[in-house]
This record gives sequence, C-alpha cells and structure tokens, in this order.
Amino acid sequence: MKLADTPITQHQFDDIEFYLKRDDQLHSHFSGNKARKFMALLEQPHEQIKTLISYGSAQSNTMYSLSALCAIKGWQFEFYVDHMPQWLAEHPRGNYRAALELGANIHVTGQSDLHPETYIKQVRQPDEHCLVVPEGGRFAQAEHGIAQLAREILSWTRFEAGQKFVVALPSGTGTTALYLHKHLAAHGIEVITCPCVGGKEYLKQQFVDLGETSFPTILELPFKHHFGKLYQRDYEIWHELKQQTHIEFDLLYDPMMWQCLHYWYPENLDKKLIYVHQGGLLGNESMLPRYERKYGVFSQHEEW
Repeated sequence: MKLADTPITQHQFDDIEFYLKRDDQLHSHFSGNKARKFMALLEQPHEQIKTLISYGSAQSNTMYSLSALCAIKGWQFEFYVDHMPQWLAEHPRGNYRAALELGANIHVTGQSDLHPETYIKQVRQPDEHCLVVPEGGRFAQAEHGIAQLAREILSWTRFEAGQKFVVALPSGTGTTALYLHKHLAAHGIEVITCPCVGGKEYLKQQFVDLGETSFPTILELPFKHHFGKLYQRDYEIWHELKQQTHIEFDLLYDPMMWQCLHYWYPENLDKKLIYVHQGGLLGNESMLPRYERKYGVFSQHEEW
C-alpha cells in the first residue's frame, strides 16, 4: 500500500492565496496525518504482535485509522474511552461507526474512575504480544511517515525557486507539526500551527515529551477557543472554505487554524503558504449534524 506523493493544488480563500497538500487523498482508510503517523506500523512486520491497543475519544480519527491498520495486519484492536454518549452508542456514526465495522473492540472505562491510559496499564496489563499506541499517535515512531511528508513538500518547493514558503497545519498532540518542523527547518521552511486541544503551553509540553528541543511557530487566537465547542464562526469558515475551494475540510481542527491564518497573513504577505490537509473528514459525519441543529443548514448556494 503506497501512502505518499499526494498532489499540491493552488487555491484562494478570501484574500489568502495558498497551496494545499492534499493528504486527504492518501487512502480511503488512511487519510491525513494519521496515515503519516502510522506508516511505520503499516510497513514494519511486528511479527510478535497480535493485539494493538490505544485510547482517546469515541470519535477519534486515530481509532478509525488504527482499526483499518489492524484489519490489514490481522491484529485484534482494542480502543479505550472514558465515556460514550448514549446517542452515539444507540446510533453509531462517523469514526465510531467505521471503527466498529472494521472490527474494533471499544471499551468504556468510565465506571472504573481511571483514565484510559491508566486503565490499560493497571487493569488490561498488555503483554509482549500487545502494541500500545498513545492517544493521537503521539509517539516517536510517527516521525518516519512525517519525514516522508516533509520530503514530498521539499521536492515540490524546488520547482518554485526563490519563494519563501511556510507550512501550516492545526495541532492536536502537535506530533505532525513538530516532526515537519524538525525536517523542514534546516531548509529554511517555517512550520506554523495552532493549539486546538489546549493552550500554547500545553502544546509545548507535548513537544517536550517527545524529546525535541526545537519547536514550530505556535499561533493563538486573541480570544478563548475551547476544543469541541460549537462556534458559529467555525461553522461559517468551514462552509466558506468549501464554497471557495470546492474542497471539504475537517470541522474540528481546520476552522481554528484558518482563523489564526487570517490574523497572520496580513503581516506575512511576502511568504507563500502551503496548508497541509489533515484528512479527518469522517468525523464530519457526526460534527455536522450538531452544527446544523444549533445554527441551521446551509443551502447549496448560501453565502453568509
């Protein structure tokens, strides 16, 4: 299975001209940054492994991608969450539905009062036949696939000599942004990101925990933006992006990054922006109905 060499296309969003690295087109099961993070697991034999274990939210992109990886590898897959919404359990959709269809065994640890990571260590107690992947794929093995992404970006920029490129992408754990920075900084390409899950200090700590000392540039909004909360402006930006680029973006991470870029861009007109599409579109299957219930449904040609 080849997970590389996605196209780069040119677009404009409002007054921002940008290039888009189409990692949403990598593979139907392995799109975006999760494909890059888990490339090493897919390529390496791991002959002793029979079960892969991970944890996170009930709509995690990681959960879906790892369930697909295990289906290919012939491994059992266990995923641990601290809670499961009743409506989702009764009406599976999005990443949760797709992971179940691929054979994932999803366990709720809520009644134990233990965080899923702790539950796995203390209760599940993985043996030598188990491989544990941290939440969001925040582990050193992710560097292998992200380095490949960096090489693809570098190869493309060499055809655009004399330009000052900046690579942008939102961050959850920040793993992709960190390793992109590690492999692009020496070539004069800045990586910028934003902390979607926590604040700037939280994201820096994620970088430190991976053992790195040089970090990408972190952008922040001038106001609080809580992860997972439904903001009307996020919904508007997601729709406007789709209207202007004819490409669907992720509803959870991309709108915040594009808000940051609207503040960043006027001070950086001399730079050429490359935005890395993070995939994660299956999550829109559950996020979009929530937005539509709260803020209404866009008609096909509606503009805000």
